[in-house]
Amino acid sequence: MKEYLSLSEASELIGKSKETLRRWDREGKLTAVREPMSNYRVYKREQVEALFADFFSYEVEDIVSNYVEPHHEYTVLELFAGAGGLAIGLEKSGLKCVALNEIDKWACQTLRKNRPNWKVLEGDIKDFEFTEYHNSVDVVTGGFPCQAFSYAGKKLGLADARGTLFYEFARVVKEVNPPICIGENVRGLLSHDNGKTLQGMISILDEIGYNVLPVQVLKAINYKVPQKRERIILVGIRKDIDLKYEYPKPHNKIYNLKDALKKGELYDTNVPMSSGAKYPQSKKAVLDLVPQKGYWRDLPLEIQKEFMGESFYLGGGKTGIARRIGWNEPCLTLTCSPAQKQTERCHPEETRPFTVREYARIQTFPDDWAFEGSMAQQYKQIGNAVPVNLGKEVGYSIVKFLNQYYNLLKPR
Repeated sequence: MKEYLSLSEASELIGKSKETLRRWDREGKLTAVREPMSNYRVYKREQVEALFADFFSYEVEDIVSNYVEPHHEYTVLELFAGAGGLAIGLEKSGLKCVALNEIDKWACQTLRKNRPNWKVLEGDIKDFEFTEYHNSVDVVTGGFPCQAFSYAGKKLGLADARGTLFYEFARVVKEVNPPICIGENVRGLLSHDNGKTLQGMISILDEIGYNVLPVQVLKAINYKVPQKRERIILVGIRKDIDLKYEYPKPHNKIYNLKDALKKGELYDTNVPMSSGAKYPQSKKAVLDLVPQKGYWRDLPLEIQKEFMGESFYLGGGKTGIARRIGWNEPCLTLTCSPAQKQTERCHPEETRPFTVREYARIQTFPDDWAFEGSMAQQYKQIGNAVPVNLGKEVGYSIVKFLNQYYNLLKPR
C-alpha cells in the first residue's frame, strides 16, 4: 500500500479540505514531509489514517438531537422529487406531503408503489400550475438542477431565468406563497459561473418576496448518513415573517460503511440480498489487487500505468478510481452508476460494486422502500437521491421554524 499521500489525496481520503490539512500541519496535528524525488510536501499514510480514526471514532456518544414535535399538521409540496429520499425524510420528521412533482417515469412509479396515498404529478413541471395550493401549504421544497442564467442588466429577475428549472421552482413558490421554501443542490452551485448563478437565485427569491439565509453546506456524515456526501441548502423565509430559521445541528457521531450494511444502530438487520452490477473480468482482476481503503495508486506500477492510461501522467489524486471502500469509514459519495471508471465504489471484501440494496442503505433508505425499473434505473434513482436521514434532520429544522411561526399567529 502506498506509504505517502499528496495533499489532495489526503484531503479526499478523509473528506477534509486542503486548507484544513494545512492548518493541522501548522498546528502540529499532522506533519507534512518533503518527498525526496519531487520535493513536494506529502503526508505519511498511517498518520493520516490515525487522525481519520480519531475523527470517525466509534466510541463517540451522540449527545446532539434535532428532534422536535410538530404542534400542528404541516404540509409540504415537493418539486423534482426523484425516488423520494427527501420526501421520506420530511415525512419521518412529521411533515405531510400534499403533492410531489417528478418528470422521470420510473421514479414516479417508485413513489406510487411505496406511497399509494401520495399525489404524484408526473411530467414536466412547466406543464403544471400550483395555484390551488396558494396560502395552504407550509413549505415548498425542490432539488432543482444547477443551470446557468443569461443575465439581463445588473440584477437578475424572475423573467430573466425563464427556461431554467430554477425559474420553475421560483414560479411555484410565488404561486403557493408558503412561509418557507427550501432549495437543495450540489456543492458546486457555490462556485458555478463564479458564484453568479447562486447570486441570481438569491435575487430572484428576493424579488418574489423571500429573504434568503446565508447558504450552508451540509455534510451528510454529520446527519447520521454513512456517506461523504455534501449538499447545499437554500432557505427562503417570506419577508413578512420576522423569525430566525436555524439549520439542523451537526451530530458528533459519524457512521461508517459497517453501520450501513450490518446490523447495528442504523439498521436492526444485515442488508437484504439483492441484485447488483458486476465488473468485467479485466477490471475485477485489477480491483482484486486493491486493499480495503486503497485505490489505483496501491496497484503495482505497471498495472497503474495500464489501468489509468493517459491520466496516469496527469496531476491530482483521483482517489475515486479503483477505490475499495473500508468497513470503518463512511462511503464516498454514491453516483448514478456504481461501476464507472472514475467512481468505483468497490465492496470492502468482495470484488464487486455495491448491490442495489447496499446502495439504498448507504443513502439511508428503509429496506422496505422498493425501486421500480431496470437495475440501471434503480441505481440512478438512488444515486440522485437526497439521503433520507439528511432529509429528516432538515425536516426537523423546518418543523421547529413552523412551530414558532404558528405560535406567533395565535391571538394573544
